[in-house]
Amino acid sequence: MTSISLRRAALFAALFLAWPATAAEPKPFDQASFAAAQSAGSPIVVEISAIWCPTCWAQKPIIEKLSQSPEYKDMVILTVNYDSQKDVVRALGARSQSTLIAFRGAAETARSVGDTDPGSVEALFKSTLAR
Repeated sequence: MTSISLRRAALFAALFLAWPATAAEPKPFDQASFAAAQSAGSPIVVEISAIWCPTCWAQKPIIEKLSQSPEYKDMVILTVNYDSQKDVVRALGARSQSTLIAFRGAAETARSVGDTDPGSVEALFKSTLAR
């Protein structure tokens, strides 16, 4: 590699590492992360899904697209496995998979079950933002 190529690579790496986050990354639900996000007053969406659920699969690309929007870059998206995290499902008061629950800190702002309409899922996301 030439010295110019090395400088370009170093510049690219520096810019990439300094680039602000523009996407929310969905993560598996764990109580500590949820509690920390609530304490911080963060916008939160909890997605309760099951691998065998066709409605859940229809929701995933909608959530993925919204998570890429700069408007939701600070969103905490936590995914609950409906089959293996029954205690969390019960604690959140959910009755089925394909449930989306929105919070602003500790306050629940919206809830939907089986919703695959991009506009209404986005409305659920928007409900978490400060007014």
